[in-house]
Amino acid sequence: MNRDYEVMRSRRRTVSVEITKDLSVLVRAPKWMPLYEIDRFVEKNSKWIEDHMVKATIKKARRDAIDPISETELDRLKLEAKYVIPGRVRHYADMLGVSYGRITVRSQKTLWGSCSAKGNLSFNCLLMAVPGHIRDYVIVHELCHRLHMDHSPAFWECVSNIIPDYKACRKWLRNEGSLYM
Repeated sequence: MNRDYEVMRSRRRTVSVEITKDLSVLVRAPKWMPLYEIDRFVEKNSKWIEDHMVKATIKKARRDAIDPISETELDRLKLEAKYVIPGRVRHYADMLGVSYGRITVRSQKTLWGSCSAKGNLSFNCLLMAVPGHIRDYVIVHELCHRLHMDHSPAFWECVSNIIPDYKACRKWLRNEGSLYM
């Protein structure tokens, strides 16, 4: 059989399919799984693969059409973020009645923000390049982790109390966010 995909084996228990940024198909599978079962899994999910390949191709074309952010621009975004984000964090922390530790601003490849168990917050400087309401959603998301260190229904209720249209913000980050990272 002609395999149009790469297989990555590990100690995992399940099989998954991923469309990579370079538009190749990667199948993650348990070490013990025979190749014929992996082939069957790929065949069974061929419609999903085709649909997501189309989406990934469009996303890649959009990403390729955008000029990458220069080091100078990245430095400017970091400075701006260090000035703007702490004020927004204070604002929303007061609304939520939560405390927090240090705030750091980084240039990350995959995360928009994070919250440690100690309450330290980290934000991606690229938040300064996205619409303000999206930036605020990320800040509120991380601050709600001060009350709920998970993504439980209670966590999402906390987020929705401050950002009622949080689902649209999440969708925007899924669809448009990768154009910035």
